Amino acid sequence: MAAQENQATGQPILTNGEVSSNGAAGGDQTVQTAAAAQGPQQQQQQQQQQQPPPNAWQVIKGVLFRIFIIWAISSWFRRSPSTPDQSGPAGAPRVPSRNLFPKDTLMDLYIYISQNEAFSDFNDTEALFWYQRDLVYGDWTTGDAGDGCYEHYQELDIPEKVQQNGSLYIHVYFTKSGFHPDPKRKGQYRRLATVHASRMLNKFKRRKFLKTKNLLTGETEADPEMIKRAESHGPVEVISHWHPNLTINMVDDHTAWVKGSVPPPLDQHVKFDAVSGDYYPIVYFNDYWNLQKDYFPINETLQKLPLRLTYCPLSLWRWQLYAAQNAKSPWNFLTEDTYEQSDEDQDSVKVALLETNPYLLGLTIVVSIVHSIFEFLAFKNDIQFWNSRQSLEGLSVRSIFFGVFQSLVVLLYILDNETNFVVQVSVFIGLLIDFWKITKVMDVRLDRENRLAGIFPRIIFKDKSTYVQSSTKIYDDMAFRYLSWLLYPLFGCYAVYSLLYVEHKGWYSWVLSMMYGFLLTFGFITMTPQLFINYKMKSVAHLPWRMLTYKALNTFIDDLFAFVIKMPMMYRIGCLRDDVVFFIYLYQRWIYRVDPNRVNEFGTSGVDHAKDSSDRGVTGSEAAAITEKPEGEKKND
Repeated sequence: MAAQENQATGQPILTNGEVSSNGAAGGDQTVQTAAAAQGPQQQQQQQQQQQPPPNAWQVIKGVLFRIFIIWAISSWFRRSPSTPDQSGPAGAPRVPSRNLFPKDTLMDLYIYISQNEAFSDFNDTEALFWYQRDLVYGDWTTGDAGDGCYEHYQELDIPEKVQQNGSLYIHVYFTKSGFHPDPKRKGQYRRLATVHASRMLNKFKRRKFLKTKNLLTGETEADPEMIKRAESHGPVEVISHWHPNLTINMVDDHTAWVKGSVPPPLDQHVKFDAVSGDYYPIVYFNDYWNLQKDYFPINETLQKLPLRLTYCPLSLWRWQLYAAQNAKSPWNFLTEDTYEQSDEDQDSVKVALLETNPYLLGLTIVVSIVHSIFEFLAFKNDIQFWNSRQSLEGLSVRSIFFGVFQSLVVLLYILDNETNFVVQVSVFIGLLIDFWKITKVMDVRLDRENRLAGIFPRIIFKDKSTYVQSSTKIYDDMAFRYLSWLLYPLFGCYAVYSLLYVEHKGWYSWVLSMMYGFLLTFGFITMTPQLFINYKMKSVAHLPWRMLTYKALNTFIDDLFAFVIKMPMMYRIGCLRDDVVFFIYLYQRWIYRVDPNRVNEFGTSGVDHAKDSSDRGVTGSEAAAITEKPEGEKKND
């Protein structure tokens, strides 16, 4: 039999979220289904599933990071091409193989649609979806548009089993002209002249129902039917979805591949014949440009399933790009929810690629790289600043503790809302760094004599002497006292608003969401105590200006793309208010001129250096006086 593509499994739960996001021929192939295809229930379901749109700016940076990871992994696998065993069973070296279909081979295309994962009923005329004769392998000039592509559209009857979360499979056969894919037809079937690939057409996606309610009244705005369905199916329901577009690519490639030496992830698609050692043409199911928002659920209200199939040749380098984007093997330890979130994130990038001006898109990529470099430099200088800090004069220690509290609230909130795994890891690392900063601004020790509950040693925090003995502690306490007059009323009003008008899963979720929303809205106010300390001390020499500069540049870049790329208004306001605070820092740096009496970030001042120099000068003059000779001795010499 011909080599087969990796077939999708028929179990709904196992295949959830694993359907490749590889691509269709273009964005103009989207088929608009009738509004009646989705009843009111489906529209309500989609409304329940709606989540805040992902931040496109963060998505672009995330995709760049993924491309780097894929490149690193591919480079690691390709760094020693002589490592794989290229010897045959008898010890003889394996010779390079060839494509079983030479260029310009005349082919026939057979496509069958079936509920069975393994297809054998070639005599069923209803199963034959598309038959195309006299296709030329590697031809890029024929077809309706003169690009080598052919298209076929048809509406399928929905079997009852498929309406009840069953699966539907597509079986594609390419045969050399004059042959048939049915092995039972003697004289018309030839194994080396037949290429077969199959996959599941529908995609199983998880729909989560969040049981939220008003904590005071117990009422909810959720649809009663959805509540009953959640009670019967549980909080997570697996539903079959359908997309009307699919592209079938045959890769125009005649590389002399050697079995066992094909680099990943390409090795998953190159199939070798066990007898001849040659490989079959690569058939690739491409749905990369199929957006997640265009999938619709399959249920009893649908009568027909629209399907538009497109056959197109595909170059080797484009196939490598698609295969790399679909490579998920390095992330096998992640859950299926992470795969679904990754697909949703990539939708924003796909829309940007389709709708954004190419020049603006190129500028976005360049600035994204610069933004990542600035983030790394800001992180590096922040660590260096606190690691080498000797004096806390002029620095707000309370702001460090408030930063730890803020990072902890953000981490608990994203864990409660099951946010992307990569985001969780980044926030957790930031929290660890904030905890480390506490050890640099305070003396932390364990009291093993007075244990908690007689088991756990107590953690004792003590202010450092450079913080207590300076006026910084007085100004820091004063700043937070003034700040509390503003924050506490705002916090109380926001808590009442969240309790009255927002639905929550429970009291714990209400506390987290209320605190997270408050910090997101008014968190920038916590940057003002440092401004107050600078004002009182009439100095900014104690600040980590390198780190602040890199963060400010990143904020300006965020400002630029916040108004270029579609983003929530609150995100734009957040970027703008951070700029205002930094401009105040710049104004303070301008009005508080260089003063040698001021203490810098290393806890020293220009007076100390002058004193050391004068001491060294006095010592040198004394030594000169001791070794000075009388005039008579000088003359004798």
